[in-house]
Amino acid sequence: MVDIADTAIVRRAPTRDAVASRAPASIGHAAHGPLAAIAAEPWRSLAKRAIEPSGYYLPEWEQAVDASARGRSGVFALSAWSSAAAERLTGLIPVIPMWRAYKIPLPAFVSADPYGTLCTPLLDRDNAEDAALQLMRQAREAGAHALILRAVTLDGAAIRAFREELRRDGLRPLLLESHLRAALDARQDADELLREALGAKKLKDLRRQRNRLAEHGEVSFHIARAPAEVAMAAEIFLELEASGWKAQRGTALLQDSGDATFVRRATVELAATGNCEIVTLRAGEVPVAAGVVLRHQDRAFFFKLGVDERFAKLSPGVQLTLDLTRYLCADPEIASADSTAAPDHPMINPIWRGRLAIGDVLIPLQRRDPVVPLIRASLAVRDMIREPARRFVHFIRSRKEKRQETAKEKSQ
Repeated sequence: MVDIADTAIVRRAPTRDAVASRAPASIGHAAHGPLAAIAAEPWRSLAKRAIEPSGYYLPEWEQAVDASARGRSGVFALSAWSSAAAERLTGLIPVIPMWRAYKIPLPAFVSADPYGTLCTPLLDRDNAEDAALQLMRQAREAGAHALILRAVTLDGAAIRAFREELRRDGLRPLLLESHLRAALDARQDADELLREALGAKKLKDLRRQRNRLAEHGEVSFHIARAPAEVAMAAEIFLELEASGWKAQRGTALLQDSGDATFVRRATVELAATGNCEIVTLRAGEVPVAAGVVLRHQDRAFFFKLGVDERFAKLSPGVQLTLDLTRYLCADPEIASADSTAAPDHPMINPIWRGRLAIGDVLIPLQRRDPVVPLIRASLAVRDMIREPARRFVHFIRSRKEKRQETAKEKSQ
């Protein structure tokens, strides 16, 4: 049994008025348990049938995260299975207790961070609402009073399935936080899209920078798809990602052996299933930018970008993103791309002008539950305390980086 709260504070909730009491049992499967116990094949099959793309919850990616990524291993799973076919997985949410996610000792499960800013549950398109109901029932059986879905697409099909099941029991999901982030409509003509997004003057400036970059060698865009190619490209990406400000902050993937292991494993295994590519921009033989792109159904996910800071004034990251935009728009299998970037991201927002509504949603698991308002209030208080501290840290960090940049310029 997973300890999801301090049982001295909150006891297991009764099943009376529980929203998930209508759900059928998952035949032949435990209510919940370690994510590592979920077999890859039924998980992979579910991902193909998923009602909504969720690139970071593909089995090869999340299993690699769970195995070694810093602070993200040892995850549990809520799973739904077909009552007609015992080996047919119909729903999956990797989860952690609220205490682990927020250091709040209240009985709730929280969707696990897959090292990407998207945690949309996988639900079978043919049984989405039933799967959602089973997942809520399993959370209840584990003693949870709520299920917190972090970083989900607010207008997506998965959250609609949960909303419909809650509606039938006189409940509704509670929005905790929301924001818009950059997305690409890949069904458009790339050149027209870029002209509308950036304008003639900015595109001219970028062409000038590309010409200056070409002074170091012919500028070329490369796509690694086969596992062996991706393995080599992953090393280039890791080196570039660790060459700039992330290394100075100690947050580069290569600076933690577990993170580096996860990236190497996940990218190669996903390449074997056609769900991962690594794109690289070169000036001659020198890689100047590289990015990891996941693919799930008709959507691409731009994971992370690494650039050679020696070429920073020539915008290698932007140049790579322009080439990636053209590549995705030319691919008939891709309808859209999620930047998975922070809101108001200064690089991607001006280029990808579409927007995805992303948010954290609290799913109550029974009617008239006094613990749910307590969970919601505790999260609000936590945010009130953390926000001033976050701004202060950002201010100090910015001043330090500016001083380092000024000192570097003077030394040159």
